[in-house]
Amino acid sequence: MIKLSYDFHIHSCLSPCGDEDMTPANIVNMAKLLGLDAIAVTDHNSCRNLPAVYSYAQKNNILTIFGMELCTMEEVHVLCFFPSLERAMSFDRYVYERLIKVKNNERIFGKQEIYDDEDNIVDEESCLLINATEISFNSLDSLIEEYKGVYVPAHVDKGSNSLLSNLGFVPPEVKFRCVEFSNDGCSEELCRIHPYLARCNRIINSDAHDLGSISEAVNFLNVRERSSEAVLEALTFSNN
Repeated sequence: MIKLSYDFHIHSCLSPCGDEDMTPANIVNMAKLLGLDAIAVTDHNSCRNLPAVYSYAQKNNILTIFGMELCTMEEVHVLCFFPSLERAMSFDRYVYERLIKVKNNERIFGKQEIYDDEDNIVDEESCLLINATEISFNSLDSLIEEYKGVYVPAHVDKGSNSLLSNLGFVPPEVKFRCVEFSNDGCSEELCRIHPYLARCNRIINSDAHDLGSISEAVNFLNVRERSSEAVLEALTFSNN
């Protein structure tokens, strides 16, 4: 087994809440300085900075997990991970068609910048990406399976935009195998209240919106090999 240090919840400057210095090159360079082995840039309802992130990560020997932070129609935030850039970009197109379209006001919400693999701005998204989509939480099992991906309810210990804060319970029909906590301090209590969570793998990420918030190499995942496919397997592996 290989032990990878990771941060699987990072926002680039494509997310309106992300700082403008969260360019693909800056994110990868900071991850390298921090000693991270694997990262996932998970912008709100978009994957369009992933090609640039992937290009820089390859040059710096950092494993890229192709991700997005989806906002469901219930405004539950969910990390969606895919085994390849192609599948992530296909999912990106599916989500954008179902994004509730409202024009972004960058003076209020921030810019939404798309970069190329030389860290140049090549486009800006005009629709506000932090809006909800028309995708329900209960549809994610079948939907993400179509793209060979994995979904992880995000920051379930937070008081807003989480599965527990917005729905108040774990729907009995869902089958996710991994959950994200913002820290490990209250995970045992939440697992006691919601026993389904106790059967899931747990990851802790930074949810970084600025370079200084990207996680140091303190969280680790054991994988069979150094690949995005192996990471997805490790997230969903269960011996229950």
